[in-house]
Amino acid sequence: MTRTEKLLAELIALPSVNPGFAPVDGAAARPTPGSQQFGEKNVADFVAAKAAQAGLEIEFQTVLPGRSNLLARLLPQNKIQQTILLAPHLDTVGAEDARFIPRWKNGRLHGRGACDTKGSVAAMLTALCELAESPSRPLATQIVFAGLVDEEHAQAGSRALAASGFAADLAIVGEPTRLEVVTAHKGSLWLHLETPGKAAHGATPHLGKNAIHEMARVVDVLETEYAAQLRRRHHKLLGSATVNVGQIVGGTQPNIVPAACQITIDRRTLPGETDAGIFREITAQLRQRNLRAKISNTKLAPAPAMETSAELPLVRQLFAAAGQTRPAGVHYFCDAAVLSAGGMPAVVFGPGDIAQAHTADEWISLAQLERAKNLLLKFLKSLS
Repeated sequence: MTRTEKLLAELIALPSVNPGFAPVDGAAARPTPGSQQFGEKNVADFVAAKAAQAGLEIEFQTVLPGRSNLLARLLPQNKIQQTILLAPHLDTVGAEDARFIPRWKNGRLHGRGACDTKGSVAAMLTALCELAESPSRPLATQIVFAGLVDEEHAQAGSRALAASGFAADLAIVGEPTRLEVVTAHKGSLWLHLETPGKAAHGATPHLGKNAIHEMARVVDVLETEYAAQLRRRHHKLLGSATVNVGQIVGGTQPNIVPAACQITIDRRTLPGETDAGIFREITAQLRQRNLRAKISNTKLAPAPAMETSAELPLVRQLFAAAGQTRPAGVHYFCDAAVLSAGGMPAVVFGPGDIAQAHTADEWISLAQLERAKNLLLKFLKSLS
């Protein structure tokens, strides 16, 4: 068993479900952030101990009660001239307790967080520890491992790090990219739309106004004409912007004309699009068809798209280490956009496939895990 594989197995065995996914049915059912099941503390403390053993400088950055980012620094031999940030997240989505037991099968390691993103944690930390223990420490490059909290919910960890004034010349955000260096990802905007109606007895529907019927027309416009409009916008790495009506709620019972109906939509954005601009274009689409709906944003914080130039010297250096010649994009949102908005050029890189993330039987290829560590170590050793 390799050092990276052993570390990943130990990480999987530590539950770290984001408290945002804790039960809400009564105070007794909601665990505290520092409990054994919920929160990142157990993982952060474990990773801090491993990093300290390798001689890294350890710092905890308080983000939320009981939840802190972990920063582990490898200082250069001489004066710091540039900084590389390795930034995977420590939290996972929910799972039954049994799924936090690592299981090996056919060259794969199974368990919650295996690829999203404890695989990146293991690869990045092992690469940094091996570098710290070798005589190849960079002369002028500081390397910081940042185990971030709350990526799966509201990205409070990356937002706190960016707001703190932390600066890096390149941030490598750990997510399952199948070892591709990703320079662009889509943004995510969730919108709540409500159509008004007027209640009436089901036997006399002409005396009311059916909010569900009005919403049905709204949904049709969004899923047909608006979706077609978005397909005409194309990004060379990300394809088209998209819209999905993912939830609908309306009415109380069959014999009452519904006075209100609500939908929630997922709008995936491209670089350059803004939340305000999307509000305006959806409003214009509905007004053109004499439809009315109250629109509000349900995201806890902005989740914009991101694009980093593939021509930046450090990005090209990472491409060379990974044997990659062309930039790549992904459709999901992650911490990279937050760090990029904070002034740090960011890319996304890690072992695993997003298709396995959040699944009941999450897994990662052990060969890919080890290759991720080796590619990262090769890149870090190439720094001055």
